Amino acid sequence: MIRTQSHHLRTTDQVQVSLGRQHGGMTVSDTVPTSPTAAVRAQNAPGGQTARWGGVVALLVGVFVLVTSEFLPASLLPSMAAEFGVTEGVAGQVVTATALVGVIAGPATALVFPRLDRRRLLLGLLVLALAANLVTAIAPAFWMVVIARIALGMAISGTWSMALAVSAHLVPPRHLGRAMMVVNTGVSAATVAAVPLGALISSLAGWRVVFFAVAGATVIAIAVMAIVMPSVPAAAGTGLRALVATIRSKAMIVGLVGVLLIVAGHFASFTYIRPAAESISGLGAGGIAVLLAVYGVGGLIGNLVTGSVVDKRLATTLVVLPTILGAAVIVFSFSTGSVVFAFIAVAVWGMAFGGVPTMAQTWSARVEPERMESAGGLTVATFQLGISTGAVVGGVLIDATSVSVVFVAGGISAVLGGLLIASTRRWFPRRG
Repeated sequence: MIRTQSHHLRTTDQVQVSLGRQHGGMTVSDTVPTSPTAAVRAQNAPGGQTARWGGVVALLVGVFVLVTSEFLPASLLPSMAAEFGVTEGVAGQVVTATALVGVIAGPATALVFPRLDRRRLLLGLLVLALAANLVTAIAPAFWMVVIARIALGMAISGTWSMALAVSAHLVPPRHLGRAMMVVNTGVSAATVAAVPLGALISSLAGWRVVFFAVAGATVIAIAVMAIVMPSVPAAAGTGLRALVATIRSKAMIVGLVGVLLIVAGHFASFTYIRPAAESISGLGAGGIAVLLAVYGVGGLIGNLVTGSVVDKRLATTLVVLPTILGAAVIVFSFSTGSVVFAFIAVAVWGMAFGGVPTMAQTWSARVEPERMESAGGLTVATFQLGISTGAVVGGVLIDATSVSVVFVAGGISAVLGGLLIASTRRWFPRRG
């Protein structure tokens, strides 16, 4: 939670200078830092809070491992389905299970653990992810994989719901957007690396080794979190009352509907990007792989660019980013006759959506600065609901109409979502 605090520097680093002048009956006292350490603290963080970027990097590492774990089945479904004797469609439900549990786990995490130190909570969630990956690696039956993936979904959404409030504790308010950009770099990197790495390792050693490998990476993330992350007390604005108050906020209701439309519009289209790409003349299987890689790199760039401007230009970002996203999706659907236009459109698409998580989290912190854990949990739940809703609606539309209709509808949804979330600017608290 972000609070305005008075400077509380240690007495060894400061002196109190009483000016002894009366101004309207009040004596003015100034706190003057008398050492370089105190001066740096006063300059870098309001309220005497020092920016601790090491903790933010620990979040990045944890998020990278968690999202990599989430995306791995996309490249392993045929092997997993064959070994368990189920169809690929059934095997694919492990991805659905991971996403849907997040709708509940996101906002529920702060309710279940209202007072637990957030460092310990994050470590516990990473341990849960470690157990989920190990169970998946050794599971003799498919139902055990499903249960493990549900546990993984809890770990992912729980971590995401804490990321915003923990980052706000680690850095000054003016750097919160930049901190979320650093954390979200883990998502972008996992999006680029998870599927090809999973496919490579699986082809060499089998799909179970892939989950053993990501379990090893999770151990590293746990070690980094334990060593680097400082103690983070639970925010005051937590619990059921805070969650209900956040849900009743007009700004949150309107903005979350906007986030839902943006995310659903994106995933309604992106879920079926391969069929759309296959209709592009002159683009073979190798070209499609390169196309998806360009999208991933675009996401990395978009996250970095958004993080560099969102703190100072949030209102503008809320309008521009979803508009670019929607336009790129629509243009891509009409690029069947040009490989060049298709690559340009997908690169812009990746850059636009790559910045959406940072934009949405910075927005939720701006509208609910006193209830960040509740706001973060609801934002996570909305993202997960948008992923599931987009995939389902896209599937219905593609069966009833065509790929191009799905992409046009997805693009329009993203633009409308941007207009909704941008309309919440009138509820932004004034920043002193």
